[in-house]
Amino acid sequence: MFARLWSVAALVLVALSLPVALAHAGDFDVKAATDAYLATVTGAARAKSNAYFEGGYWLILWDALVTIGVCLLLLFTRASVGMRNFAERIAGWRTPQTFIYSALFLLALAILSFPMTIYEGFYREHAYGLSNMTLTDWLIDLAKGVGLNVVFGALGLTLIYRAIRAVPRSWPIWATGISAALLVVSVVIGPVFIEPLFNTYKPMDNGPIKESILSIARANGVPATQVFQVDASRQSDRVSANVAGFAGTTRIALNDNLLRRANPAEIKAVMAHEIGHYVLNHVAKFVVYLSLVLAATFVFTNWGFGLLYAAFGGIWGVRDIGDPAGFPILLILFTVFGLLSTPVQNSIIRENEAQADLFGLNASREPDAFSTAILKLAEYRKLDPTPLEEIVFYDHPSGRSRITMAMQWKSEHLNELPPAPAPAAPAPPVP
Repeated sequence: MFARLWSVAALVLVALSLPVALAHAGDFDVKAATDAYLATVTGAARAKSNAYFEGGYWLILWDALVTIGVCLLLLFTRASVGMRNFAERIAGWRTPQTFIYSALFLLALAILSFPMTIYEGFYREHAYGLSNMTLTDWLIDLAKGVGLNVVFGALGLTLIYRAIRAVPRSWPIWATGISAALLVVSVVIGPVFIEPLFNTYKPMDNGPIKESILSIARANGVPATQVFQVDASRQSDRVSANVAGFAGTTRIALNDNLLRRANPAEIKAVMAHEIGHYVLNHVAKFVVYLSLVLAATFVFTNWGFGLLYAAFGGIWGVRDIGDPAGFPILLILFTVFGLLSTPVQNSIIRENEAQADLFGLNASREPDAFSTAILKLAEYRKLDPTPLEEIVFYDHPSGRSRITMAMQWKSEHLNELPPAPAPAAPAPPVP
């Protein structure tokens, strides 16, 4: 009897409190709260962020034009044919010939596009105050990246050209499968063998921050018992984190900039987002989505090769589609398709990021800390683009979109959250 009366009383209390809760949530203005956060980044800081990010729109085009220009140079000078002939002279059969040619081509591409690479990756970053690297350190990292690209890129191209020669009618399907398999391998070996070539990873010191991260991980089934700290400050002041790997290679990592520049609530919000990517299987889904895009790209390049080969094959000295000397033709077509499909690829990634944002809000319950963390990205991401800009150029939701989501989440949980301080401008990077 007492239990029944208590249940009735509890229902009455819930019914009486519900209108108050709804009214509380209804009084919260999501747009006004979002605007208040965005208004903390103004003046020169906002102008520099906008200029840097908008300049990146043009770099997408210029990068594509540089790649196409290098390919045309190697074709019309017959340097591509020369590399193929050299490979045939020193190797007796086609598989090593293809590997040698591919390595030479990728090295030539890196050398010929170096002026654009150093402008974009070093001088432009320094001009906007976004790099901490000396030229020597930057060149060392570039050399490592080029070396990895030459070795693994040549391996991938060798496998794809074997498919082209073995099944000339259906090679786009086989090339897609090979590319997907190599993507999976890179996900597995990347955290263990590749990333430590560029940065030092060390276990994070024990403490409340580490425990809060591991608590979220345990609660969501992430098979990791350690959190690693990476010295990303040697490259820049950008905050970042990730949960990468597969099965035994899964690793939770955050950079020293995040530890240095963010408070515990912001770190918790960021790490919950990254854990969301893992729990939601975004890496596996991205491999599937990217494979579909690659399939369409390979079909397009197969079709386009026939047209360009008919018009210029004799001038360029390319024998057929199975001739590695014709790879610059495939790369031109690949680049054109990639440029045109940029909005599609960005939209796929942006949707995954939005899902991870929502997961992170539910896991961390830190909408205000998430918002202030997003403001730190305003150093290099335009906060408030037009809808068309966001669709075409953003591979993450814009600052406005992400903070709006956080404030919408907050409006639905007002009675469960402690009062939050008023929005304040993000602190500048600490030298």
